Amino acid sequence: MFDPKQLDAIRRALQAWERTELAAFHARRPERRKSFTTLSGREIKGLYTPADLERFDYADKLGFPGQYPFTRGPYPTMYRAQPWTMRQIAGFGTAAATNARFKFLIAQGQTGLSVDFDMPTLMGYDSDDPRALGEVGREGVAVDTLADLEELFAGIDPGSISVSMTINPTAWILLAMYVALAEKRGIPLEQLSGTIQNDIIKEFTAQKEWIYPVKPSLRIVRDSIVYSVRHLPHYNPVNVSGYHIREAGSTAVQEAAFTLAAGLAYVEEVGKTGLDVDAFAPRLSFYFISHSDFFEEIAKFRAARRVWAKIMKERFGAKKPESMRLRFHCQTAGSSLTAVQPLNNVIRTAYQAMAAVLGGCQSLHTNGMDEALAIPSEGAMKLALRTQQILLEETGVAHSIDPLGGSYLVEALTDQTEREIWAYLERIDAMGGTVAALERNFFQQEIADSAYSYQVAKERGEKTVVGVNMFREEEPEEPAIPLHSVDPRTEKTQKDRLARVKRERDSARVRKLLDELKEVARTEENLMPITIECVRAYATEGEIVNALKEIFGRYHEPIVF
Repeated sequence: MFDPKQLDAIRRALQAWERTELAAFHARRPERRKSFTTLSGREIKGLYTPADLERFDYADKLGFPGQYPFTRGPYPTMYRAQPWTMRQIAGFGTAAATNARFKFLIAQGQTGLSVDFDMPTLMGYDSDDPRALGEVGREGVAVDTLADLEELFAGIDPGSISVSMTINPTAWILLAMYVALAEKRGIPLEQLSGTIQNDIIKEFTAQKEWIYPVKPSLRIVRDSIVYSVRHLPHYNPVNVSGYHIREAGSTAVQEAAFTLAAGLAYVEEVGKTGLDVDAFAPRLSFYFISHSDFFEEIAKFRAARRVWAKIMKERFGAKKPESMRLRFHCQTAGSSLTAVQPLNNVIRTAYQAMAAVLGGCQSLHTNGMDEALAIPSEGAMKLALRTQQILLEETGVAHSIDPLGGSYLVEALTDQTEREIWAYLERIDAMGGTVAALERNFFQQEIADSAYSYQVAKERGEKTVVGVNMFREEEPEEPAIPLHSVDPRTEKTQKDRLARVKRERDSARVRKLLDELKEVARTEENLMPITIECVRAYATEGEIVNALKEIFGRYHEPIVF
C-alpha cells in the first residue's frame, strides 16, 4: 500500500528526528517511565508511522465493512443503520423480583434483556437441595422449573425482544424452558432472538462451573446447536466466551486465542453430525471483555474477526459470508472495578465501553459502579445504561464505521495481535486440538501464569490501579448510592414455590419422561426434544441433571501443580 521509496524516506526522517529533536527533548525532560506496556505487558512504541506497516495490504488486512476478512466490522453500515444492542444484565432473588428489574430497565430504554442465574441454577441444584442452602437467589435469579421462567417473563414478549441467558452446564435445560415458554404462549419459534451462553469449554478452562465430563458436555452443546439450527433460525445457541478467560487473569491475546480455539472445537463437534458448516456457523456468536487498555482492546476485537474469518474459510471451507462473520457481545471488565473509590468505576466503564464500540461490538453490557461491592442497584444500572446512551447519542463515535482504521498504532497492534493469536492456535493444534489441550490443562496453566504476573506487577506498582496502588485515600469513600441487598425471604419463597409445583404436576409423567431422557442419552439421538418434553411436564432442573449423571457421570478436574 505504501511506496518503498516513501517508506525509506520516512525511516530516514524518523531516525534523524530521534537523533536530534527527540534526543534533545529527552535530555531536558525524560519520559515518566522506562517502558510503556499494554495491560497484557506488550511493549508500545512512542511513535508509529507507515514504516510499521511496511507490507500492509489493504485488501488482505482490511477490505470493507461486511466483507471478508471483516476487520472493519461484520456489517456494511454498522451503527449507522442499527445501534448495538444495549443489554444490561439482571438477575437476583426470585423470578418476580428479576421481572420487575427487567421492566425497569426496558422503561429506561434498554433494547435487550440479559439474565444472570444463581449458583444452584448454574450448577444444576434445585433450590430445595441441601447444597443450595444460603445461595438461592443470591448471585442471580433462581430458576427450578418452567413455572419460574413463566414468571420471569410475565408481561414481557420474548418474541419482540432479544434475550441473552448467561448459563453454561445447564444451558440446554434453560433453552428447553425458553422454547416451551414460547410454545405455551403461541409465539412462533422463528421469532425468538437472543443467545444462550452454553460455552462449556471456557468453564473447564476458566470459570469452573461444570457437571459432566468433557465429551458428554460437548455432546450437549452440539445437540443444542443442531436443534437450534433446525428450529430457531434467529437464535444463537452458543456464545463462545472469552470474557471469563480474561476475568480469570489471561492476557488479551490469550483471551482471543483460547476463545477462538473453543469455537473451533464446537465447529468440529457439530461437523461430526454431517451438518454442513454453512448451515450452522452463521448462528455462532462470541463474547469478549472490553478491558482498560483502550487500543489493545480495539486491536483484539479487529484481529479476532480477521482470524475467525480465515479459519472458517480456509480450514472449514465455509462459503457464506455469514459463516465467516464473527459477531460478538461485549461486557466491560468486572475485574477492573474497585471496592474503594467506587465512583471511579463509572469512568473506567465509560472508557471500556467506548473501546467496545470502536472495536465493533454487536451488543454491550456496561457494569454498574457498585459491582465490586454487591449485585448492582437500580440506580447503578440506570447510570450504566445512560453511559451507553450518551456514547451513542452524544459522542459521535458511532457516526463512522471503524473510525480508527488506518491508524498506524491500531493497525500495527492489530497485526501483532493476529500473529500472536495464530501462534497460540498452532501450539494448540500441535497438542491435538482444543480438547486435547484442555485435558492437558494447557489453558489453565497459561491463564494462571498470566494472572500471577499481572498481580505481581500491580503489587510492585508497575501496573497502576487508581485508588488502590496510587492516589489512595486514608478514609474509605462511602458508596454514592445504597447497595443492593438480598431479601432474606427469597430462599423460603422459592422453596415454597417449588414444593407447590411438585404437588400440582403429574409426577408419574415426570418419572416416565426422565426415564426416556436417560434412554436417549445412551444413544446418539438429540437430547433437546426429550428435554423440552421434561420441562413442559414441570420436571425440575435438578431432576434432569441428576438423571443424566447416572449416564454421563461427573467431571473431576485434573490437579496440576
